[in-house]
Amino acid sequence: MVSSVSGTSLLLLLLSGVSSSGCGDERGGQDSEVKDSSGDLGSAGESGDGDGDGDGDGDGDGDGDGEVCNGLAKLCDRAFNEVVFAGTHNAHASFAYGFTVFNANQNETVGKQLLDGMRVLLMDTYYGDEGVVLCHGTCSLGSIAHASVLEEIVDFMEMHPNEVVSIVYQDGVSPEDLAVDFESTGAIDLVFTRDGSTPWPTLREMIDSGTRLFVTAESAGPPPAWHHYVWEYAWDTPYSFTSADEFSCVLNRGSADNDLFQINHWLGNSIGLPSEEGAIMVNTQEALLSRVLACREQWARLPNFLVVDFYDQGELAATVELLNVDPPP
Repeated sequence: MVSSVSGTSLLLLLLSGVSSSGCGDERGGQDSEVKDSSGDLGSAGESGDGDGDGDGDGDGDGDGDGEVCNGLAKLCDRAFNEVVFAGTHNAHASFAYGFTVFNANQNETVGKQLLDGMRVLLMDTYYGDEGVVLCHGTCSLGSIAHASVLEEIVDFMEMHPNEVVSIVYQDGVSPEDLAVDFESTGAIDLVFTRDGSTPWPTLREMIDSGTRLFVTAESAGPPPAWHHYVWEYAWDTPYSFTSADEFSCVLNRGSADNDLFQINHWLGNSIGLPSEEGAIMVNTQEALLSRVLACREQWARLPNFLVVDFYDQGELAATVELLNVDPPP
């Protein structure tokens, strides 16, 4: 597990005035230096590769070899449960798919979320008239075919072969019916199956084996073997907050002895609907780091999944990169 922030990163956090006592509420803009997974987006470095290290390969390590895993060379040999991943809550419930102010938690398509560095997708499955669909609450307020979104994920992963992605389903369908879409879209060829008798693989090992898609669900477990019961492996914080002052790091679901820790970091409005205004306040780097450090103080570890609403408001990707840059040994 990821246990703390140390060295240079912790010093930078402390010097920037981030404390573990609360969450800031100043609005933060989009970070202009965040790379995408292939390392070719962001502020220009000396060589024009976008990572600023001058070696021309885009991985930020200065060696020119170009090998990256989830956007950073140093993550390649890090175990899956030692990495911090950026995530989106109700990734499918997006204005881009026709969801409304009553139930949209995101602005962009899942494909765009992945391009922007999101690597954990929380999605809700239901039965529709023509198979498995993704909804948020009642499907009359918006839905999209699960297979359609899964195709976006597969397309992205095929175009970006050095990326590891996770899905957490709030599952309203059987694993067998979900598997139909995995077969039809080709996602089945990417799924990872956890062997609990061995340590977690490194990102490089997952990438080299071609099993880069970690599929979990909140209610049902296997079979099939790749359909993992998430609370066997992970635990999370509460998620029903209307103010940053209410944020808590207490155990919600799962066991704190599990290897993966998920921080749910979003606000609803006064009547419980998704709040983009709330995201603007709590998705700043200051607010995100404050929450992470508060949870680290309580549990002596960093999160693996840091999950938000309206990720495009604020600095989630940049914050996750910072947390991955200089973890403890």
